[in-house]
Amino acid sequence: MTKTIAIMAAGKGTRMLPLTKDLPKPLILINGKPFLHHLLTNVKKAGYEDIIVIVGYLKEKVEEFLVKGGWDVKVIEQTEILGSGSAVKLLKDEVEGDFVVINGDNLFSVEDLEILREKDNSFEMLTMETKNPEKYGVLVVDGDKLIKLVEKPKEFMSNLINLGAYHFTQDIFGVLDNIKKTERGEYEIVDAISLLAKENRVKILKIEGNWLDLGCPEDIPKLENFLKGK
Repeated sequence: MTKTIAIMAAGKGTRMLPLTKDLPKPLILINGKPFLHHLLTNVKKAGYEDIIVIVGYLKEKVEEFLVKGGWDVKVIEQTEILGSGSAVKLLKDEVEGDFVVINGDNLFSVEDLEILREKDNSFEMLTMETKNPEKYGVLVVDGDKLIKLVEKPKEFMSNLINLGAYHFTQDIFGVLDNIKKTERGEYEIVDAISLLAKENRVKILKIEGNWLDLGCPEDIPKLENFLKGK
């Protein structure tokens, strides 16, 4: 059973401008509290003992929120924002055994975070079906095994999407050493997962609870209504 989880919260959140001009995206208010508050609350309820928050853009504000809120977490700074793969590599000397990594701008249910925590010695990723998969990373699968992952495909390939929540073993660090920079000059975790998929090593887990994305300003009222129980 996994006890460690890392939350990736270092990005600039450019799709959220102008809200993120002076505020990191995880601190955007949802029903009067920072989004990160709601995410951390579910992480705690799911039973994780060791929580790591990877910060970067306006890191001082994230750190201030964590201290004032009394959150018992470890903070790691991603000094160069070079993608999610680069962020995960920072964990190499910080975690022992298996660990979970999630995006800091997605709200995962307690039950799905618990499912990831209960996995052992395997690579797993959360997924769900959607009517508009072209907006996301799409998963092509065979049963519960990932065949390949395609970012925002122009043609329909599958209605299963990547939700940005992963269970990793220590082997992920060796795989990350073999990925290359994207055209944007970043190292992406999905490229490492694609390499693992070629070896038939990645299982998919369809979520049992809810998943909400904080991707653009239009998502804020959706999150607020959901948390209000509407």
